[in-house]
Amino acid sequence: MSPPYHFLENPPVSIPEDRFRFHTYEEFKANCDSRGDLYDFVGHMKLVNGQRITDHMILDEVDIAEKRHLCVHVQTHDGPVMKLYLWDNAAADFCHKFKSYGSTPNVLLVTTVNPKHLGGTLALTSMSSSRVFMDVDVQPTRDYLEWLNSNSDIANRVAAELVTKPEIVTLEELFSYIKQDSSKVAWFECMATIDDVVQGSAWYYISCGGCNSKAVNGPTSLICNNKKCVKTEVTGVPQYLTRISVYDKSEQAVFVILGDAGKELTGKHAAELVLREANGGVGADHCVPVPQALLDTIGQTRKFIVKVSDHNLTGKTQTITVTKILPPEAPLPSTVGVESGSSGSSGDTAGDRARKASEILEADEAKRPKSG
Repeated sequence: MSPPYHFLENPPVSIPEDRFRFHTYEEFKANCDSRGDLYDFVGHMKLVNGQRITDHMILDEVDIAEKRHLCVHVQTHDGPVMKLYLWDNAAADFCHKFKSYGSTPNVLLVTTVNPKHLGGTLALTSMSSSRVFMDVDVQPTRDYLEWLNSNSDIANRVAAELVTKPEIVTLEELFSYIKQDSSKVAWFECMATIDDVVQGSAWYYISCGGCNSKAVNGPTSLICNNKKCVKTEVTGVPQYLTRISVYDKSEQAVFVILGDAGKELTGKHAAELVLREANGGVGADHCVPVPQALLDTIGQTRKFIVKVSDHNLTGKTQTITVTKILPPEAPLPSTVGVESGSSGSSGDTAGDRARKASEILEADEAKRPKSG
């Protein structure tokens, strides 16, 4: 049954509905970086800043306001998933409209978007003239919402976390991309050999079993650092946060292995290795030595899917986040992302866990004194 919607009697913006000019994925791709006419996008949302669309989704408006943009993974009918970047007023308008609905909206229409290649993939970016509409704001969104409600099986055929195939780069090319002023958050594939497991810092962290944010020791029990978490009794779950030194023929780098990427590297969950090494319960501040399963990866050559984050682009950290690891002989899937399901009951994806772990890593990096 479709959720109730409230139609706007007098919408604040009046646009003649026959003036919309929509492009398909193929048309946007054909006009990518052409600096030609700007067209409009309509489709449904899959992710907002890495979060899956759920009935209880809450936008981090403080973070969006600070960064002045947000990223929405979007899809038109059963076509390819694209990234849509909304900047400044468009981002603020998105947040306002998103909150105004009694239930989470699904359909998104953005006018005058610019198709570009960002990080080797097709992306759409808003312009100063872009306007944002959702579910029942205008006739095209109402028409699309009707299609979406009738074709949810088709719309959901592509997992929400999927993104287009990342560009293959060397480490030297990766660092070159980071130094470019025009670079944005992006994902890349690179082949590198593991030289060492970095010592001197914990190879894991203890997360809240409810939301996967970092847990800390309280007076009598673990406490979740996430103020939005509703868990009153926190169960600690070890998660990978492992720094490794890697190299290829062009350069050296430090990667951090997060979430399920650690299991893809060692074949074991972090919790299994922590309990094996500790022979019992582990507190948030207890440090378990680097396990042999991680040390055994030294010398291995792997395909890494890495994320260039905002912290990389602003120079706050040079450590590169790994979101997925593939064996050299495995073919790269046409779409790369994280599994759409989760073994836990929280509903978080591996991407959610990696994102939260990445925030912990980058916060730790920011606290470290700079050398040189």
